[in-house]
Parts: sequence; structure tokens; C-alpha cells
Amino acid sequence: MAYFVPGAYSYPMSLNWKEINLILAELDLRGYQIQKAVQSTYDVLSLQLYGKGGAKNILIALSPGACRIHETFRGTPKSDRPLRFAEFLKSRIVNGWIEEAGQLGDNRIVRLLIRQGKNYFRLYARLWSNAANVVVTDEGGLILDAMRRLPKRGEVTGGHYTPEAETPGGKPGREHVVREYEIREFEPGTPAGIEPGASFNEKIDAFYAEHGGALSLEALREQARRNFEGRMGRLKASLERLREKAGDFGAADRLKEYGDIIMANLGAIKTGDSWLEADNFYTGETIRIKLEPRKSPAAQGELYYEQYRKAKNGLADVQEEIAAGEKELTALEETLDRLLEETNPLALHRLLKNRGEKPPAKADSKRPGLSFRRKDWLIIVGRDASENDELLRRHVKGNDLWLHARDYPGSYVFIKQRSGKTVPLDILLDAGNLAIFYSKGRNNGEGDLFYTPVKFLRRAKNGPKGLVIPTQEKNLHVKVEEFRLKELEQCRIEK
Repeated sequence: MAYFVPGAYSYPMSLNWKEINLILAELDLRGYQIQKAVQSTYDVLSLQLYGKGGAKNILIALSPGACRIHETFRGTPKSDRPLRFAEFLKSRIVNGWIEEAGQLGDNRIVRLLIRQGKNYFRLYARLWSNAANVVVTDEGGLILDAMRRLPKRGEVTGGHYTPEAETPGGKPGREHVVREYEIREFEPGTPAGIEPGASFNEKIDAFYAEHGGALSLEALREQARRNFEGRMGRLKASLERLREKAGDFGAADRLKEYGDIIMANLGAIKTGDSWLEADNFYTGETIRIKLEPRKSPAAQGELYYEQYRKAKNGLADVQEEIAAGEKELTALEETLDRLLEETNPLALHRLLKNRGEKPPAKADSKRPGLSFRRKDWLIIVGRDASENDELLRRHVKGNDLWLHARDYPGSYVFIKQRSGKTVPLDILLDAGNLAIFYSKGRNNGEGDLFYTPVKFLRRAKNGPKGLVIPTQEKNLHVKVEEFRLKELEQCRIEK
């Protein structure tokens, strides 16, 4: 195994036009189908393709000083939440076919001509460090969307983009070369490892994974150390203070001894005394115990007993805090070790955003009713008039779909809209089954129902809570399917 370092270029730089040409020549993307678009961060996009050469994962990065396009051999994790441009690509170019792929002259602008059914789209990746962008247009240059919306450049939906005609040529007199890379042996396990004789795409992927600016392993690992070592240092200081406090509380038994000695010598104490000198029957020595002059002899003993009880309780609390702090410190150390072992910069970037933990599932506990997650579609069921009303007021929007049994009282069922997607028949039947099942007509095993977008519901004037009158509704006849209900139960979101 070996890894490479660039001879004269050991720091991140954006690809030049000759390197882009070499990368595209190696990829030979014509005839590949785009099967998935994943946007890991706001400036990193990957297109997962399949074609004559098998599967390829093409990474497009707009990071300043590290603008590039190349095949990546590392996983590309999804963002914690859907990003706008990736959702747009899913609705327009995913499942499309690449008919052309090339660079426009020496301008570092890559153009993909994509056929999606009868429609053609152009995807431009402009790899300029000071103005990088990915823009999708129709055949006439009308901008459908851009990864970075730049109003000053006119790169917004509805704008016009034809770099073939508008972009000037390269700077005269400036020469570019495909940079040479030295290969040297390294120890197994080095993240940037590649085989001797690797393709230029493999070399570029390995180099940028290790050194690629803000998303390089080197920079991300240093960020992880700073973040976690700072937190761990503060936690260690807090634990040290708690241990000192526990040491103070550790003298609690001495307070009980003083109380016992006072109670055994009540006849020798007069009100107003400041000290008691007596034998310590626990150790055999003579000791002096400080007294409170304003208290009676018996109250003196009770005072020390009370201090003993508080010290014992305080010690237990402090010990609990110490145990919790030590557990947190161990977890932080383990998380940092896991972060430093990660070899995929995009995955490490995502973990750092979540402080090393996987992002928690979105809390649905505040939403009333039942929720089902089915093939990335969210279906919500209100079980009574109060839940129906609450869902309508606070948890659904105009384009979400509403369903209700036609001839029987029952639940409102909602299908949450997904941007750029039409509700599939299978999901509609799932929601229809739930609407019939959670109605008074469930025993019939089938029934008719209304469905319409929420924006076409009108509240009944002076009607009971949650009552609505649908407009522009459609009708659907549904037979309740036991297998479908069982599958839905497996998809139910537990709160």
C-alpha cells in the first residue's frame, strides 16, 4: 500500500482546467444514470451513478480553495435535515441519463446534459474558488435552481444562465499543468492510502480527504481535539473541586463524635460556656469542643448532630455528582477517540456538528394523535375531535392531504406533503385504510372517503370543535386490508 503527497503542492488548491479534463476523461460519464443526489453540507454534493462501468459516486465540492469534481471512494453521509437543492435534484434529475459531460473550454465550468424522460436539463458546476456554484437550467438557459442563490449574479430561480456564451476564456499567458504526485510507502491504516498506479481520480480523492481545506481530516481532527479537550478540561477541573468538597464532608463522623461527647457530659456544661474540655471515649485523648454560648447544653449536642446529618447528605450528593461527572468524562474521551479514528472527512464533519453523536430523531412528542412513517411519508391520525382540531390548527399545512370516512364519524387522517413529490397511490391507500379503521364504519371492512388538500377545508360556522367542510374533494373507495394495517403498525412512531 502507498499514499501520495503532491511534490510542489502540499497544501489544498482548487483543481485547474487541465486536471478537470483528465478527471472527466477517466470518468467517461456519458450513458450513466443518476440514481441518487446527496448533499452532505451546503457546499458538498454527490451524484451516485450507475452505467457501463458499474457504480460511481461523483463528488462536487464548492469549498473555497478546494473546488473540485472527482469520483470519491468514501461514503457521503446525508445532512441531518433535507437541504433544499438536494430535494430539487431528486425531483428533476434523479433517474435521468447523462448524455454529455465535459468542461467548457478552459473555464473550469463542467456541464452535464441530462435527459429525464422527454425533458432535458443542464447541470453546470462552476469550480471557481471566489464564485463557485452548481446551477441547473432548462435547454434554453432558464435557471430552475442553484446550489447557492446569488442574486447579484442573477443565479436565482427564473434567472438566465448560459456560460457557453457569457463566460470569457482563460487568462492569457497563464499556464496550467496536471500536477505530479509522489508515491511513498506508509503504515497500514493510514486514511489516505491508495494502491500504486492509482487513477488520477483516486489520487485526488485521497489528497483532498487528507488536506482539503475546511473539510480535510487534518483540519477536522484538530477541530475535534479543540472542542473536546476544552470540554474535558473544564469537566476535570469541576471534578477536582467536587473531590475537595467530598474530602471536607468526609469529616462528618467527627461531628457525630462531638455530639456524643457533649451528650455524655451535659452536667459539666453551663449555659454561656464557649468550650467543653472532656475525654474522647472513642480515642482516649482529651479534647476541646467549641460550644455555642447562647444554646442550652442539650441543644449543643443537637447542633453537632444536625451538622453531621447535613454533612452525610451533602457527601452523598457530591458523590453522585462525581460519579456522573466521571461517566460524562469517559463518554467524552470515547467520543473523541471515535472521532479521531473516522477516516471519512464528510462523516467526521457531520459527527462534529452533532458533538460526536448521531442526530436524534425529530421529537414528535408534542404532536397529538398517532403517527406513522411509511417509505419517507408521514401519516398522522387524530383520534377524537380535540386531536383533529389541534392537528388542523398547529401541525398541518395547506398542501398536506386530508382524508375522512364519508358516511361515518371518525378520525381525520393527514399525509404530510413532501417538496416536489406527489402522494403515491400506495401511501394514499395506507392513509385510506387508517381513515376507515379509525371510524365508526370499521366493522364493514370497507367504505368511501373524502380526500383533499388542507387548504380546501373550511371550518363550519358555529359548529363543534374540529368540524370542517371540504371543498374540491375527491372520493375514494377503500377495502380494509389486514396485511396493510399490520405493516403500518410496524411503522408507527413511538412517542
